[in-house]
Order: sequence, then structure tokens, then C-alpha cells
Amino acid sequence: MNFLVDYNLRGQAALLWGTIAAEGWLELMPIRFVGFEEVGLLENSSDRLVWQVAQSHQMIILTANRSMKGDDSLEQVIREDNTLQSLPVVTIGNKERLDEQIYRERCASRLVEILLDIDNFMGVGRVYIP
Repeated sequence: MNFLVDYNLRGQAALLWGTIAAEGWLELMPIRFVGFEEVGLLENSSDRLVWQVAQSHQMIILTANRSMKGDDSLEQVIREDNTLQSLPVVTIGNKERLDEQIYRERCASRLVEILLDIDNFMGVGRVYIP
């Protein structure tokens, strides 16, 4: 499964990726972190465009601060466009804490749990981790 990593998580995503790899999950399941530039998005892309690109490429959005206000906010887009076939948006509760090994390990575990049970997360909209 591919995660579309929000531009605001680039540095922390590398740490999270390292934790997932160190725990051996990459040997058991395909997990890939994809940056905005790999799918043609700009840093200032609207939440609506990010959602549309992620869903069309079958990617889970991994974010920490997408807006909850306005017509194109991620929250509004989820309310309007989410279906039972939509992949969830995973939101890191506190991105600054990804520097802490224990918090990062908890986030990595939750990401893997979501992937292992992805059918039950389809259509839920947003999932906060850890």
C-alpha cells in the first residue's frame, strides 16, 4: 500500500519509514511512502486536489495539519466526497513527537494495523494516530 506523505511531514516521514523498516514490516508487506512531487502535486496544492489525487492513485494520505476550515479543506472534502470505497486519511496527532522513538513506534504500529485491516477502514474518513 502506498501512503501519500503530506509535504509538512517530509522529514518526520523519513524517521517513521525507518522505524517501519527496522521493525521488519517491509519484509512482510509492501509499504511505500510517496511525496507530492512524485504524483505531480505542489506544496500549496489544495486539500481537495490532494484528496482527489490520493484516491485516484489508491493512496492513503498521511498528514499532520490539513485544514478543517473552508470549502476546500480536507475535512469538508471528506464530508462531501467520502464513500465506502474511499481510503482513509491518516493524521498524526502530534508530528513533533515523531522525534521520540516510543511515539514513532506507536505511530508505525498503528499504520501497520490499519493496513492489515484496511477493509474495515475504508470509508471512515479520517483516522488519528497513534
